Amino acid sequence: MKKFIYLDLICYLALPYFIWNYGREPFGDYYAMLLSTIPGFLYTIYRFIREHQFNIAGLFILLSLFLGTVVNLLSYDAESMLWNQIYLGYAYGIIFMISIMIKKPLALRFAVDFVYLQGVARKDSQKLFSEKNIFNWFQLLTGLFFFNSIFQNSLKSWLLHLYGLDGYGEMLIYMNISGLIFNGLIIAGFIFIGSKVSFQSPESNNGASSLLSQEHLQSEMDDNSSSK
Repeated sequence: MKKFIYLDLICYLALPYFIWNYGREPFGDYYAMLLSTIPGFLYTIYRFIREHQFNIAGLFILLSLFLGTVVNLLSYDAESMLWNQIYLGYAYGIIFMISIMIKKPLALRFAVDFVYLQGVARKDSQKLFSEKNIFNWFQLLTGLFFFNSIFQNSLKSWLLHLYGLDGYGEMLIYMNISGLIFNGLIIAGFIFIGSKVSFQSPESNNGASSLLSQEHLQSEMDDNSSSK
């Protein structure tokens, strides 16, 4: 896990910050910002393949990467790229809210994927997680995903207004710090729900509960947050 934390900081913060600061003069703001997204993009693809994330969560990550790349390429300058990223981030928040409203919380789907990768059948975990008391917690956790999207992109908008394009380096730092905080809260939420599963079905469902642990959630949560 420590190795991935270091790689996250290098690919999502250090390299983009370096490319932005030293690429503005030779390449201009737009291309420097576009180039600064490449390390995180390639690293996320690597993590996707390495962790075999061929599931709902994995598809969500790939779709986010695809849409983010299209938005970046279609933006005509660096500032419009940032604003388009903000609008796209709000759109992700709306998707999370819609999943709550139609009672298909994405957090539950992510949890089903987590435990499936550890050998628990999807239909078994789906049935277990759909029990009323557990399901309500997944609704709340999806609400945290929604709040994460709204807060992160509102923060990005405020920083852009406050510092302008010249503050992109500082923006990277603030966004990564807040992202780590939300990642921690979301992981804690999954672990908390795992403890509820264990409490309600101590004999038959111990496996699913123990798999909703920090080690099994950390890597996928890192990739999920990096795609927004």
